[in-house]
Amino acid sequence: MQREDRHPPVSATLAPFRNHVFRSIWTATQISSVGWLVQTVAISWLMATISASDLMVALVQAASTLPVFFLSILAGAIADNFSRRWVMFAGHCLIALASSTLMISVGLGFVHPWLILGLGFLAGCGFALNDPAWHASVGDILDKRDIPAAVTLMSVGYNIVRSIGPALGGVIMAFFGPLAAFALAALSDLAPLSAIWRTKWKVRSSPLPREKMMTAVHDGVRFTAMSLEIRAAIARATLFGLASISILALLPLVVRDQLKSGPIVYGILLAGFGIGAFIAGMSNGYLRRTASQNRLVALASIACAACCLCLALTTSVAFAAISLALGGAGWLVTWTGIDVSVQLASPRWVVGRTLSIYYALSAGGMAAGSWIWGSVAQNYSLTLALEGAAVALLVVAAAGILLPIRPWEETDQESSDFHPPELALELKPRSGPIVAKIEYSISEENIEAFLGYMRARRHIQSRAGARNWTLQRNLQTPSLWTETFRTPTWMDFLRLNHRLTAADKEVGQHLLALHNGELPPRTVLSIERTTEATRTRAQPIPFPSRTQR
Repeated sequence: MQREDRHPPVSATLAPFRNHVFRSIWTATQISSVGWLVQTVAISWLMATISASDLMVALVQAASTLPVFFLSILAGAIADNFSRRWVMFAGHCLIALASSTLMISVGLGFVHPWLILGLGFLAGCGFALNDPAWHASVGDILDKRDIPAAVTLMSVGYNIVRSIGPALGGVIMAFFGPLAAFALAALSDLAPLSAIWRTKWKVRSSPLPREKMMTAVHDGVRFTAMSLEIRAAIARATLFGLASISILALLPLVVRDQLKSGPIVYGILLAGFGIGAFIAGMSNGYLRRTASQNRLVALASIACAACCLCLALTTSVAFAAISLALGGAGWLVTWTGIDVSVQLASPRWVVGRTLSIYYALSAGGMAAGSWIWGSVAQNYSLTLALEGAAVALLVVAAAGILLPIRPWEETDQESSDFHPPELALELKPRSGPIVAKIEYSISEENIEAFLGYMRARRHIQSRAGARNWTLQRNLQTPSLWTETFRTPTWMDFLRLNHRLTAADKEVGQHLLALHNGELPPRTVLSIERTTEATRTRAQPIPFPSRTQR
């Protein structure tokens, strides 16, 4: 398998903007994000004015974020089984429906805490549906070499919007009221709907029927669990989210208790965080050329740890802003690096599911981290919480030794063509179980190399859907080796072979080169049959006669 150099050449950071589809959807997404953040400020303030319960106010954020955690994996399966373009459109329709309903209800004077929470939950479902499909579509819209720059631009855009959106929402609420904020949010939702409707991109379709949703979810979880590089990236993301969320979760307390300031300073510090992320994003290409991805993620964790320590000790607004710029840079470098690693390690048939699992677990880590560091600050002290988070981030940086982020590769992750073999029996898609046996003839001097490729083969076949994979050596003819695996049905066998990428099949080419004989390795397909008697209406169960008793 041909791998990239450690420091591969990368495209310019702004190169994805040359693609009009990416440019249109990216721009529309930023417009929609501004409207959403303005609406979030308005909802929080509106809830605080109509409800005396602190819990209801706190549930505003939970209502929109919980769907991402609970529905993300299912949304990833939907993105892999249906048109990602239309999945994105459906997600934004839910967001637009929630915003429009909220605007109309406020305009009519009908507002209720549970209505606000319900519409927030509906919008969260829209985000849960859209995000895996949008991120997975980047690999469909752009060339593989532009994916790192595209993910960077998506993160940079979000951080810029997050810096200005809440401030804009506060200004609109102060001068024009909540109705204007909700109207702006509803109008901004039209931008992505229009962009997705007007743009189209080519996606390679599968010749096989769609999987059942639960089967698709199971296969996505199975592939992720058996992919060492994806598993390591998601574990690092979850740990980083748990530790680094302390910066944003505790920032309001830093402003109130240590800096003795108010909302204006809070907005300035958020802007500092966004500026740091922007600078890191614009220089991300240079950073990737000077250090490996694993080292960059470790250094980013150290940068966030330094940010936490500075916030714990400083009483200066300027120094806090500089510290947050450093934290914002580390935040962006980590999330873009891990996001791209998951994308490039995932074949196109499963990329929506691997990304959704990554989003779900990283969001769960951030939710748990917010609770942990908030509890430490409440029960002990803010300084102890920030210092503890700094130590945790240093541990996350050291975790790179055990959970390394792999170098980005330019391997072909498209599913390769597969032509089913001719069969003497007529099978239905659900017929099975199917047993496949491939026989190899290997000389004694090639056994070690053969076993090495077979280890890779087992991993590739198993994560694509093979069950009970084994390798046997013939006792009468030791040069004969037999690879055996099963699939539950004939359709599962076809899916397994359609899922194998060109990079996966390179292992098969190496095995073919080690095989002795003029003919290629012999493949035998069988279907398992039970020996138990079957009951039919035409053949009732016979009872013994008296003479047989």
